Amino acid sequence: MSHSFPDLTRAESTTRDLSHPSVGAALGGLAGLIVMSMVAGILVVLPFVPGLVLVGQAGNAALDLFEELPAHLTIEQSMLPTTVYARDADSGDEKVLTRFYEQNRMPVTYEQISPTMIDAILSSEDPRYFTHSGIDLIGTTRAILGNVKGGQTQGGSSITQQYVKNVLVQRCELEATAPEATEDDSETLQECWRKVTSAEGSDGYIRKLQEMRYAIALEKRYSKVEILERYLNIANFGGTIYGIEAAARYYFNTSASAVSVGQAAVLAGVVQNPNSYRIDRPEGAIATASGERVNKAPDGAVDDVSPGTLAALEELRGDGAITEEQYVHAADGYSETKGRQLYVLSRMHEDRKIADAQYTEAVLDPVRPAVTPPTSGCAGTGDAAYFCQYVIASIRSDPRFGDTAVARETRLRQGGLQIHTTVDASLQESVAEAMRRHVPASAEGLDLGGAVVNVEVGTGRVLAIAQNTNFTEDESHAEDPSYSALVYAGDPARGGSAGFNAGSTFKLFTLLAWLEAGRSVNERVDGRVRAIPRVKNSCDGDWVNHSDVVIRNWGNQPGYVGTPAEFTSRSLNSGYLAMAEQLDLCDISRVASRLGVKDLAGGDLTMNTLFSVLGSANVSPLAMANAYATVASGGMFCPTTAIERVVGPNGEEIIPPPAACTRVLEAGVAATAASVLQDVMNGGTGSRANPWDGTPIIGKTGSHEVQQTWMMESSTQVATGAWVGNATGLDDMTRRFGERRYALARDVQRAANSLFGGGRFAEADARLTKRFEAEVPDVVGMPVEEAAARLEALGFTVHLDGAVPEPESADDKVSFQEPAGGLLERGGTVTLRPGDAPDS
Repeated sequence: MSHSFPDLTRAESTTRDLSHPSVGAALGGLAGLIVMSMVAGILVVLPFVPGLVLVGQAGNAALDLFEELPAHLTIEQSMLPTTVYARDADSGDEKVLTRFYEQNRMPVTYEQISPTMIDAILSSEDPRYFTHSGIDLIGTTRAILGNVKGGQTQGGSSITQQYVKNVLVQRCELEATAPEATEDDSETLQECWRKVTSAEGSDGYIRKLQEMRYAIALEKRYSKVEILERYLNIANFGGTIYGIEAAARYYFNTSASAVSVGQAAVLAGVVQNPNSYRIDRPEGAIATASGERVNKAPDGAVDDVSPGTLAALEELRGDGAITEEQYVHAADGYSETKGRQLYVLSRMHEDRKIADAQYTEAVLDPVRPAVTPPTSGCAGTGDAAYFCQYVIASIRSDPRFGDTAVARETRLRQGGLQIHTTVDASLQESVAEAMRRHVPASAEGLDLGGAVVNVEVGTGRVLAIAQNTNFTEDESHAEDPSYSALVYAGDPARGGSAGFNAGSTFKLFTLLAWLEAGRSVNERVDGRVRAIPRVKNSCDGDWVNHSDVVIRNWGNQPGYVGTPAEFTSRSLNSGYLAMAEQLDLCDISRVASRLGVKDLAGGDLTMNTLFSVLGSANVSPLAMANAYATVASGGMFCPTTAIERVVGPNGEEIIPPPAACTRVLEAGVAATAASVLQDVMNGGTGSRANPWDGTPIIGKTGSHEVQQTWMMESSTQVATGAWVGNATGLDDMTRRFGERRYALARDVQRAANSLFGGGRFAEADARLTKRFEAEVPDVVGMPVEEAAARLEALGFTVHLDGAVPEPESADDKVSFQEPAGGLLERGGTVTLRPGDAPDS
């Protein structure tokens, strides 16, 4: 049996001799079988065949019936919780982040269960367990005789028989919750219990015979210790609590290896009637005839305490073992559970499993639950809720866990998966705190959204995800925008979000396409605002500007003749449109795809208009953060993953460690792009998001109209993607929240730098940063307009200097220029002064 707990040293019980030969074994399996068959067979036939000669006909009928029953019991794997792990940043050890389950079960080995707990179970449920061969003849015969008189099957089951019952119930429950099941689960599960444990009449006797047949066969296949271990791991302890370890942790905040005598007696009692004796209901575990729940004796009185409890206490008081005050105090508590606990304690005491002093102490001590609900689902993970939801969404969408959504959900809640995640606990805490500090959960008049994500450079490991909203899957919060189960940082398959318009952060892909075309970031390009007539698109056909549409810059800037490096630092729209005019939109889309930024269906983004260059497509913050991580890594693309590996209950790897990264950019292209993006953070539009902690940073700002704002940045170790905008709708949010992205990204990147550090980026490729020079012609004496056009055609910038006596006209001549000739870098400024031309 797979488990995740360390081996514990188990003290040997002084009251149990496991080497003692079994009485049942001494009788022999066949003899025991015949005896039980005859007893049960007589009682099966007796009610229906009056006057039957019992020894002959009934015995033969019983044997025939018994032999016809199946002997082999197939034992399916029990429903096991899926456990999600996070790595503790301080110790490096993994810790449980949360669990998903239909049944909360934590399997342990026999050695991890205290002898006291074993003794409590055996004394109360099967005192002759180690001396029979699966069937307790004395107890079963007594129970069957009682059933004949009362008409229903009752009690008398050995531990092995109880294990059989639990296996059969579990099998029925597994079938009821299987992906193909169509009936209502809750009603079907109740029917499973009734069918296996409460059948009446002849069906009840047949069930009892089958149960015994299975029990005898099991004792031949498994040792006593194995059966007892299996029983204690499958038994129900009330509600969704299954197995002794989960019960000890839930009811008493301890382990099965460390329960006290009193606690062990309570748990052993709970097994007998789990939903009556459970102690996690403050309003009471037992319902009276009027429906009122009772758990404590009012005002310390003992009138409402069960008769069994009173009888045991009265005996102690009569012997002078306890005072009147102790008598009242001991009775105050979960009264019915206390009564059952006293029965268990008395059985342990009679069996000499506990000493007199232990018995008296446990009897006097009230039932003291320390109910500790297990963390379940993503809602219980606090700051990591949206990271958790992203992980679980990844499982729910992965066909490796089932062919259908229902099958994957069943596997998640019953399959005992061990999901080891990539989250860094310390960074996650800091990221969540930064989000709370800078972006509120809601804002009047807006469906305000905010998301931030960290990706490790060179691995693609998702280190943290935070969101401004409160995580919930409760439909009662559906109309409250401050609550959401969507993961804004994710995509439709992993988190449910459809992404957001990327804005100018998308310019990265045009920059990379420019560099891959062999163009320099220091070339001079006419970035002035104008109508661009046509742009090549080899994927979907060229885009043609039939309506002479002009795209403006932020703040209505006119643009200028400049370099791609300058356009990037200042995020000049018209400059990037001019760059795209000299490229192929299809190439830009393919660059984005290679860096993991794709459409909602996982294909290349459609870029069939010039405007798409400026980030009109919906993309996920996580994908964009990883694209910048790819540049920071020197061009190595690592698919993002929040899951380190997934291991099945038998140790098989379902999701192995992430695959190796692949090169998608030439090192020189990545280094040159990083050089340009450093300028953005050092004096450019991203300066406000720079932590200025000494760690080199690349980055890019982005906004889409007035609806969405972005900030992408990265060190050589960790990339940060921050988005603040409209979760839904097209409201203007820039005035109130547009600046929040800078502080959010800055604080998150600072936290990442403090944990992971960061070094220098590689030097830019000289061939992609070269400057171009040209001969400056002599234009003195030429008309000003003609002279300016000639210089600009060569890539120079023209500056008019000096007052013009009359309004400028086509007859104005250039009287002076600087420089007058020689070589000048293209894009350099040539100053012209209009006036009278000098005499020749």
